[in-house]
Amino acid sequence: MNLHQFRFVQEAVRRKLNLTETAKALFTSQPGVSKAILELEEELGVDIFARHGKRLRRVTEPGQLVLKSIETIMREVANLKRIGDEYSKQDAGTLSIATTHTQARYFLPQRVAELRRRFPKVQVVLHQGMPEQVARMLLDDVADVGLATEALAGYDELVTLPCYEWQHVLVVPAQHPLAAVERPTLEQLAAVPLVLYHPSMTGRARIDQAFARARLKPQVALEGIDSDVIMTYVRMGLGAGIVTELAARDDNLAARPAGNGEGPGISLVVRPLGHLFGPNTTRVAFKRGAYLRHFVYAFAELLSDRLSAAFIQRALGAHADTDTSHYDL
Repeated sequence: MNLHQFRFVQEAVRRKLNLTETAKALFTSQPGVSKAILELEEELGVDIFARHGKRLRRVTEPGQLVLKSIETIMREVANLKRIGDEYSKQDAGTLSIATTHTQARYFLPQRVAELRRRFPKVQVVLHQGMPEQVARMLLDDVADVGLATEALAGYDELVTLPCYEWQHVLVVPAQHPLAAVERPTLEQLAAVPLVLYHPSMTGRARIDQAFARARLKPQVALEGIDSDVIMTYVRMGLGAGIVTELAARDDNLAARPAGNGEGPGISLVVRPLGHLFGPNTTRVAFKRGAYLRHFVYAFAELLSDRLSAAFIQRALGAHADTDTSHYDL
């Protein structure tokens, strides 16, 4: 048996048992993938997959155990490479961060800049995506660390730790009726068109839950994944925007033209909404069992003073069934 066979089995499961897609992902041929998997099964003496003709249908019961062993082996192979890099290159290497646009745009810039100041030989790669994509990039070893508000805590293969708390705010043009309201109510918000985050993004679930509990149905005019885009459409008059407080900075609220950049500048007024939707927690995540280089720990400490190397190492050393949600801020 060899690592190529392990990769083929692992990728076949990731590609939902589609060998054509598996071969494309691994830049090889479908017959080559099939042959390698069959040879591994023959050597082990068990069927990893149940088949119908030449098609893979499901993972067998012994196949589930084989997959767990393969995951462990491949994780440790990746760790060996990281250890080699750690001691051969010292303070050089690549830090891959998977995160959402909001975190990349508003929370990370100063922290990434400080990391680069401390470790000038470390190249930083930012991968932006939806929260589920952030989790997948960690699981697939594309990223060393992930940062998002949703989705990360839902994967047993990830260790997720609270990073910081934030609340939603209302942003409206100065002439909007809600601009004169210091503490908007759910009823007032439900009475006007709203420009919101996509349901999978930036605490949107809390907003929907609050309206549902009050038996109110919001008038959603537009959904987006980007705070800057939401604020642009608010300036265009599509509705009242609800964004993270990180985006409600002076430079974003200042007068700007709407639409194509022509016409008078429109400034935005911000009102807190924590009393309606409560606090949100952005979490940092690592793949369980992964070996982290020392500059990854240094970066985590820049994200939050609670994220010390010792704290993270204790969390990473927890068993797979350990609930890390009790690591509160």
